[in-house]
Amino acid sequence: MTAPEPTRSQPMTVTEQAETPAGGSHEDTPLLDLLSGFIIELRQAGLPVSLTENLDAMEAVTHIPIEDRDAFKYALGATLVKNHSHWRAFEVVFEVYFSMRGDEYTLDEVVEGEGPEGEPGPPGEGSPQGGGGAMSGLTPEQLAEMLMKALMNGDQAMLRALARQAVMRYAGMEPGRPVGGTYYLYRTLRNLDLDGVLEGLMDAAREEAPEDLTPLEERLERDEFSDRIEQLKQEIEAEIRRRLVADRGVEAMARTLRKPLPEDVDFMHASREEMADLKKAIHPLTRKLAVRLVRKRRHGRKGSLDFRNTIRHSLSYGGVPAEPKFRFPRPAKPEIMVVADISGSVAAFARFTLHLVYAISGQFSKVRSFVFIDGLDEVTRFFEGVEDIGEAVHRVNTEADVVWVDGHSDYGHAFGVFWERFGRDVGPKTTVMILGDARNNYHASQSWLLKEMQHKARKVYWLNPEPRAYWDTGDSIVGEYSTHCEGTFEVRNLRQLEAFVEKLV
Repeated sequence: MTAPEPTRSQPMTVTEQAETPAGGSHEDTPLLDLLSGFIIELRQAGLPVSLTENLDAMEAVTHIPIEDRDAFKYALGATLVKNHSHWRAFEVVFEVYFSMRGDEYTLDEVVEGEGPEGEPGPPGEGSPQGGGGAMSGLTPEQLAEMLMKALMNGDQAMLRALARQAVMRYAGMEPGRPVGGTYYLYRTLRNLDLDGVLEGLMDAAREEAPEDLTPLEERLERDEFSDRIEQLKQEIEAEIRRRLVADRGVEAMARTLRKPLPEDVDFMHASREEMADLKKAIHPLTRKLAVRLVRKRRHGRKGSLDFRNTIRHSLSYGGVPAEPKFRFPRPAKPEIMVVADISGSVAAFARFTLHLVYAISGQFSKVRSFVFIDGLDEVTRFFEGVEDIGEAVHRVNTEADVVWVDGHSDYGHAFGVFWERFGRDVGPKTTVMILGDARNNYHASQSWLLKEMQHKARKVYWLNPEPRAYWDTGDSIVGEYSTHCEGTFEVRNLRQLEAFVEKLV
């Protein structure tokens, strides 16, 4: 007769699950595989996860109960995420990879409430406590009433169960159907009418109050109910995601939901939401880049041998030059002239480049900026003595005099105006940065003007926000201009822009 196994009062950690013998747990090897796939997906999404950080994450989660989802998530986040702007991408990958918590069910089994080989399905599908069996017989009116009570009382467990039931009832999900999660979310929320639910909650709060609510109390009540409704939406979204993962697989869903990091967003095709993320990302980028440029200048490579200084110091060694001395280069800060096309889709690229250049203007002896479409105007005055560079850039886009004839890009005429009015200011310390896609609308190129700039300037660089494969197609003549430039760079996102700016110092 064997002694009974002791009852476990604490949930199993990742280490204990991994050490469980075969047959003792259905989450031993799959969980480790899931963590490995999770790390790979983070890297594919653009997050810089090193081998050391991978090991740190594995070590951290050995001390976290796998059942504590939030603790598990933040333990991984603390070891793998180094940049606040990467947190959202991390959350998306986490929600996909751990939506099933290691269980592998097909959507058919989820709907039926059974797991593989007749085992019970995931909590919430075929059981009363999860929002399955006992709730499946409720009428829409009864379901709405239960939802009102759960929101009124802030009952998280009931909201989770109701979210599952709402998805089962209203989303209309079918195995193998190639429809995105947004469509299922829309169908579910449309049937729940959460705007009407919010007003119903406010009416109930007014009725329960012993006296009329003050404007402040009413606002507080509305904010509280709005937060609870937002939590319900998140539960519905999580349930839809879980079912899609069950149907399509973790890797397929991760690829579908993968979004570029802010520093990898294409300037010319960014959505409004991505533009907002770019604006948030550029401030920490400028601080990091300024520090890096200062360090680079301070710790420059040794110059040529200083023979006189070496001989002088060799006297202390009996005339033996045991300690060679070098002349340390003292590179002068470059003077920057930015000439930017602000027409059409390249305007966003010019805006962020101007923002970055002026944010680190302390690394240059002087910065002057010019913008053009078919006419050209100097806009340096907008940046002088201002603290909010974003406001200065906005003035550039709204007040600059850049239209000469019809407002279509004419690089040749713009370069002619620049050379006629400001060419005498270009000197051997000047670095000229030209920003644009070189789509000249079949006007005269006037490329000889760039040749003249190159002869007088220290460097001439061209930054093009289009993919390199599109260069010299259609009305693009970037190849003709690049002949007279020290370098022509593809700069489509903040990461590429950062790499280029480091070359200027």
